[in-house]
Amino acid sequence: MLRAPSRFVRSWLTAAVVGSVLVGCGSPSGESGQAGAPGESGGGKAGSAPKAGGAVAVAVEPIEAATELTDVNGFKVAPGKKPERIVCLFALCDDILTELGIVPTATNSDLLAHPGFLGKQKAEKVGVVPGGFIAPEVEAILSHKPDLVIGLGDTHGKLAPALKGATTFWPMQPETWEDSVGYLRDTAALTGRTAEGEKAEQAFRTKLAEAEKAPSDKTALVVYGSDENFGVATPEGDVAASLFPRIAAYPWKSRGVEGSYSLEEILAQDVDVLFVETMSFGDADGKLSEKLAKNPLWSKIPAVRNGDVHEVDPEVWAKGRGTRSLGIVLDEATAALR
Repeated sequence: MLRAPSRFVRSWLTAAVVGSVLVGCGSPSGESGQAGAPGESGGGKAGSAPKAGGAVAVAVEPIEAATELTDVNGFKVAPGKKPERIVCLFALCDDILTELGIVPTATNSDLLAHPGFLGKQKAEKVGVVPGGFIAPEVEAILSHKPDLVIGLGDTHGKLAPALKGATTFWPMQPETWEDSVGYLRDTAALTGRTAEGEKAEQAFRTKLAEAEKAPSDKTALVVYGSDENFGVATPEGDVAASLFPRIAAYPWKSRGVEGSYSLEEILAQDVDVLFVETMSFGDADGKLSEKLAKNPLWSKIPAVRNGDVHEVDPEVWAKGRGTRSLGIVLDEATAALR
């Protein structure tokens, strides 16, 4: 029997590669946003209505520029001026800045090299923070003279004392796609890129609404890992997986810190389409799907029997977390689920 590791292991696996709830919209002067009904939840209100010809028109709430705000998880961010030099310590930051038309001063993520972002050539011109995702070097961060440093709260929060007084540190902690939209809006407000933020949110919500119009009746599953000790991405703590209940049958729930799924349980669910995120350590050492194929149960899963196993880019699916990454996830997932 192969068992999946807990959600904690997913965070650790994601961290080892280069990178890893409250729903609402941050607003100026410490006023928290309100969560709404479907189509209005997270990151500001949004409404949708069918256009002529069946297309969906989505309107989003305007974003107001601010010099300080309380973010979607209740953290107060007050850089005091519009930040222009921003250092990213995890990929959601790179995703958000790309959506806003901003190039980070430095990063420790590989996401920008993806063709859906800056592309390899332009990404090579962005400064690199040494030390990796888990232990980025403080002196290197400060050498870029940042106005704002954005990190993952549960990983980079320990850097806050060392950065205090030299720059503004913003710990983000996204759990769902609504959180990611909220962080996009918050960053747009602080950087004054309000029109860009609204446009990015509208594009993502429109794509999601289109996918929701015709959800697949197929059962989907997203797994991750570096070897046969795989993990199952669940909607409660994985941003990409939080999209799936809206577009397919996705019967996977978080089992807490110690929770796991076995291949026997997966086999019992008759999974039609499998998405696989291979987390590699150092040099590439093979695809996760190829390693799982060594187990005889793997070949009995309908998705495997029918050739519907899709190795996806973990930089986008596991780490990106933002609206641009999630748009790519939706494109790839809906194409595979047809």
